[in-house]
Amino acid sequence: MKRFITEDSFWGLFPDAVIGIVVAEGMKPADEIPPEDASEIERLLDRANIAAEHHLTSDTISENAPVKAWREAYRAFKTKKGARCSIENLLKRVLKGNPVGSITPSVDIYNAVSLTYALPVGGEDIDTFEGDLRLGITEGGDAFLPLGEDAHEDPTLPGELCYCDDAGAVCRCWNWRDGVRTALTDTSSNAFLIIECVEPGRADDCRAAIDELARLVERYLGATIKVKELVTSDNREVVIAS
Repeated sequence: MKRFITEDSFWGLFPDAVIGIVVAEGMKPADEIPPEDASEIERLLDRANIAAEHHLTSDTISENAPVKAWREAYRAFKTKKGARCSIENLLKRVLKGNPVGSITPSVDIYNAVSLTYALPVGGEDIDTFEGDLRLGITEGGDAFLPLGEDAHEDPTLPGELCYCDDAGAVCRCWNWRDGVRTALTDTSSNAFLIIECVEPGRADDCRAAIDELARLVERYLGATIKVKELVTSDNREVVIAS
């Protein structure tokens, strides 16, 4: 059995946070997705890039509400210099007229949801997890090879908030950078999908986002949704695999 555990060190910093969890099993490999569905996924992403413009009320990225909320959150723990929440990186591309492009169907779907709701959304290959997945403050030194890097290890810092399992870091600085070891690929079958919310009053948006994410993964990737749940300070642990 594998669990997702949010530790006391996390809730001490973010007592009002809401985290949406979706566990999808039996996703189709990318090469088995019908061409018409693959095209529709790309159109979903195109529409989401347009929808994201509604969250951008200022030409200065840091003055937009979702970005402002996450920059404030990142000041609560140790981060690598220059690390920003994933949603800031996506919104910045939209703001600069450089829409988020297609990567792989599963990633395209969660990026579309992220842009539509202006909430950070991530995904990992659940079959790669070693033991439980935990979210908390680390003592540092957790093994991590950043996605996009071939050989340069970049271990966690003391006091950093990150997702870790028994083999090391899974996603650094909460939701900044995924690692090579656990990243979703074109052949991933079982996914752990996560949406994070720190903005007061946006819990309903997080609920709507996980509903949409689960629906799209089921519809286009042929997955069975095994878990769809909100993690809160009153519900801190979820079984994610038997």
